Amino acid sequence: MLERVLAEENLREAWRAVKANGGGPGVDKMDIERSARHLREHGEIIRQKLLAGTYVPGAVRAVKIPKANGGERQLGIPNITDRVIQQAIHQVLSPVWETEFSDHGYGFRPRRSAHDAVKAASGYVKEGKTWVVDIDLKNFFDQVDHDKLMHLFTGTDAAP
Repeated sequence: MLERVLAEENLREAWRAVKANGGGPGVDKMDIERSARHLREHGEIIRQKLLAGTYVPGAVRAVKIPKANGGERQLGIPNITDRVIQQAIHQVLSPVWETEFSDHGYGFRPRRSAHDAVKAASGYVKEGKTWVVDIDLKNFFDQVDHDKLMHLFTGTDAAP
């Protein structure tokens, strides 16, 4: 699977997606153009580290954005190289995992939106259903046992 993630065309497509998203630099302050040069010069080394399991992602830049209710949400902005890697992984895993997900889930799903969720909920109400479950996974990954999660993904322990 990792070979598919790191295939040249998949990485090119991931780069185009990250560039099109237009996000800013991470902690390393490398913009999209500097990151392109960095990846051309060091891409093979990064690839080999990923294959060997020795790649270490960079630090994440913390940014606070306003929430609709007046509060703030903290986002982590990875550097562009790490975003390209994440996108490359997403492009390979999403089609595989998407088939396993419930048709009734709408958050962060391809071709689904909050409007689709509201429309579906309205349909259920019209059918006579009286319950709708809305789950906010705030801090979910802070609470996950990452060793168990990695075992589910790889079939091995996360720690050597």
